[in-house]
Amino acid sequence: MEALHIIATEETPEVHLDVENNVFSISGRSLPEDSVSFYEPIFKWLQEFSEVVENDVEFEFFMEYYNTSSAKQLAKVFLLLEKMSDKAFIQIIWKYKKSDPDMMSSGMRFSKLLSLEFELKEVDD
Repeated sequence: MEALHIIATEETPEVHLDVENNVFSISGRSLPEDSVSFYEPIFKWLQEFSEVVENDVEFEFFMEYYNTSSAKQLAKVFLLLEKMSDKAFIQIIWKYKKSDPDMMSSGMRFSKLLSLEFELKEVDD
């Protein structure tokens, strides 16, 4: 399966979805003008991946900031991962900076909505 790599901009996160190298991550700032269009290729990739997933998946999120429309799209990503957990073990790693209690709280809120292994991981600034 071909990898999906989206380079970060000031308004969009970096995305690495790579089965061959076992890298699954979304990181940075997410405030695109049209969040639905930005996240659509991610949804498509995850749906295709869900049909062939065989191994455990550790999916890392390290968000600096996201707006409300991006939060809805991230929730959809989580739901796709949750559906995928019927076929493979899926673990979410939600990283946040030590100085960013809001992002820690966001991770906690997401974790309560899901029946996935969800780890909050504090990192130094």
